Amino acid sequence: MTKLTRFAVAPLHTMTRRLADVASARLAPDLVISGARMLSTYSERIHPGREIWIAGGRIAAVKPGGTAKKMWSDVPLYDVGGGIIAPGLVDPHIHIESSMVTACAYAEAALLNGTTTIFCDSHEIGNVMDVAGVEAMLEDARQAPLSIFLTVPSTVPATSAELETAGGDLTPDKIAGLFDRWPEAVALGEKMDFVPVTMGDERSHAILAAALKRGRPVSGHVYGREFVAAYAASGVTDTHEAIDRDIADDLLDAGVWVFLRGGPPTTPWHSLPQAIRTITELGASHKRTAVCTDDRDADDLLLFGLDWVVREAAKAGMSPEQAWSMGSLHGATRFGMEGDIGGLGGGRRADLVLMDDNLKPQSTWYGGELVVENRKITPLLDQALSERYQYPKAAYATVKLPEKLKLTPELPAKACTVNAIKTALPGITLIHEKVAIEPAKDWPSLLARYGLCFVTVVERHGKSAGNVAYGLLKDFGLKRGAVASSVGHDSHNLIVAGTNEADMQAAISAIKEKQGGVCVVADGQVRALVPLPIAGLLSDKRVTEVAEEVKVLKKEWTDAGCTIPYMGFNLIPLSVIPEIRITDKGLVLVPQMELAPLFE
Repeated sequence: MTKLTRFAVAPLHTMTRRLADVASARLAPDLVISGARMLSTYSERIHPGREIWIAGGRIAAVKPGGTAKKMWSDVPLYDVGGGIIAPGLVDPHIHIESSMVTACAYAEAALLNGTTTIFCDSHEIGNVMDVAGVEAMLEDARQAPLSIFLTVPSTVPATSAELETAGGDLTPDKIAGLFDRWPEAVALGEKMDFVPVTMGDERSHAILAAALKRGRPVSGHVYGREFVAAYAASGVTDTHEAIDRDIADDLLDAGVWVFLRGGPPTTPWHSLPQAIRTITELGASHKRTAVCTDDRDADDLLLFGLDWVVREAAKAGMSPEQAWSMGSLHGATRFGMEGDIGGLGGGRRADLVLMDDNLKPQSTWYGGELVVENRKITPLLDQALSERYQYPKAAYATVKLPEKLKLTPELPAKACTVNAIKTALPGITLIHEKVAIEPAKDWPSLLARYGLCFVTVVERHGKSAGNVAYGLLKDFGLKRGAVASSVGHDSHNLIVAGTNEADMQAAISAIKEKQGGVCVVADGQVRALVPLPIAGLLSDKRVTEVAEEVKVLKKEWTDAGCTIPYMGFNLIPLSVIPEIRITDKGLVLVPQMELAPLFE
């Protein structure tokens, strides 16, 4: 049998005659899914008593129930017993790397949740390995049992070499090359440097031009209503960062698609309930809104997939039909693929989901092949998931550290002011707090007195002499030991927070040994570790295995007292989100884009 990938279904232009013959009953279908209530994303209705005729992995026709039996006695039938059949979900904005697994492994969780197509922005691996990393992930995606398209990373590094050290530097020419070499590169990924874009920065606009002159749409990432007009005027036509009703309303009227991001309520990502109020309260149409997941770790990916986000949209006031359309057809339409995915019309891929009345997927067909049945993967999918892409050796050697590192600053000898980073839930934005401190006899007494702990970023790409930048976190809540990660967005240097040097050193050593990971250390012992040997970002295990490791990490993270989740911790170096960040170059004040000293 042909390997279960996106390429197993032939392009429509090669199949039109066969599909027309099947639809006209001159030729028998390969499979008929019968006994269905069909959810039409085109008319946003649920039609009872339908059957779907499939040929060559595509839909030939939707017919009244029982039609095939009258035509052929031996056509294969799959009776869904009155369940709802809908098109597979289409996630218009995700980062595979956040799941900590490869594209091939990601497919398992996606298909269990009824998602059959994703549009991924691989800027994380691009920040570590430049073009080579992006192309490795594209090769990975081609072998996955899932339809994966790329929105080319647009902001690598997120700011500039003056403010951070990244492993990659995706210039306008490199981005143009990715568009020209890879048909899967269908759009420009989120343009996170929205301030430089709106200020007319030359490099930022050259990157925009590389996409626009090739007819590729541009994805965005913007905070602040004052930036919307200039951002839209620069060619950006979608964003997933609409965090409230009013900016979502501004964006829609400016011609920008809004991807309503649903994130587990325990993370910083759940902006859907606020942003959807542009529809439910202000009367905006939902025609240019979609839902997306953005970031999910392996554990949350299994529990809170795009299907969960669809149900959240229904809970927030959309009808079930509208919510599913926002999860399928709308994402497909945004990227010009509604003729292939997102609906159950003739000629579309047979990417189908059987769900119950609560919109919970039970079974999934990918290109006409049953890959999930009764919430379990089929032997066909299990076999496909066992044949994962092997990343190149260079991807397993990206954590390059000096032999000796000092991870804590010198104790101030006199009274001064600390430029502290104050953490607060949900954890996306960080507060710049100036803390006046008096001299102390040692660090433990000073940290306890002011509610502080150490936070340090270490350059890990081997591009400097091992830059180390020191900061102090306020209200992070760490009671003991240290926590560390090689997933320090977006340059992905090492970030470690701790109460003492010894445990911080132990955390860094554990990550160096595994060539990447996220860990919790106490009393010199590693309490939890998720190894991420591929680019310091990805595991090479199945998603279910990684999910179990992440569960242990989350428990130890909470037990250590951390007040924001580890995915929020990973954002502390992300120098494009207000108000203050720390990179390997030091403390960054946002949006001034200026470095500040730790002590004044």
